[in-house]
Amino acid sequence: MEQFDAIRAFATLGQTGRLSVFRLLMRFAPQGVRPTEIAQALALKPNTLSHYLSDLTACGLVSQTREGRSLYYAVDITRARQLIDYLTLDLGRARPDLLPDHKASLPMTDTPFHVLFICSGNSARSIFAEALLRDLGQGRFIAHSAGLHPNSRLNPFALDVLARNGHATDRMRSKHISEFQTPDAPVMDFVFTVCDTSAAEECPPWPGQPLTGHWGLPDPVKATGTDAEKALVFARTYGALRRRIAAFVELPFASLSRLSLQTRLDQIGQTADQKDQAQ
Repeated sequence: MEQFDAIRAFATLGQTGRLSVFRLLMRFAPQGVRPTEIAQALALKPNTLSHYLSDLTACGLVSQTREGRSLYYAVDITRARQLIDYLTLDLGRARPDLLPDHKASLPMTDTPFHVLFICSGNSARSIFAEALLRDLGQGRFIAHSAGLHPNSRLNPFALDVLARNGHATDRMRSKHISEFQTPDAPVMDFVFTVCDTSAAEECPPWPGQPLTGHWGLPDPVKATGTDAEKALVFARTYGALRRRIAAFVELPFASLSRLSLQTRLDQIGQTADQKDQAQ
């Protein structure tokens, strides 16, 4: 659902009478109800109800059909689902504590989990995360990274840190987030933002309702000073992400509900932040 349509629908439902009519129609869905029955059930005057039904029909939440000499009004289930999806998946970013199946566990299969790390440039932080998960995950994860405005090449300080810690970098490259938004892109199980810019960016909801987390860190690319001082900032950023990802790969995925897992993901970021600030 487009933002304009969602605003119009929310505005229509943001009035007691129209909301009452919509709630009544939902109780009858997918069947329709005649206006006389609606008016009687809600003690509404015919002209008042007529305005309410007109508004609900105009925004697409309610449809009108005629059977013989009678009009019937019914909830447009597809449109209502789109509005709920907009609220939970787009605005709510598919957080499991906002979804009705939040107690369900992740589907456990023989295939690895796909995990995407997003930052602004995809030259350091998300690259660190991709390499770390690839090597610490022991084959249980397929790590990806992308940037909102990626650089044309990886940062040399980042590559040096990865090499010194034993990570292969020969196949790593800077990627734009659009590569993971195509119809044939892998469906993500987890999506993490590792900078405030990427967390605040307006992105369409991800297919498959992946679990999400924000593990924001300052951009080491903006570090100033000598090369040694810059290298130290990159090394600290790498260390901060290593703590997060080491904790992530140790989670008991098979025994946690989506809600419990989301809580753990949030805690990893919060606990790691406290340790980073203490150093």
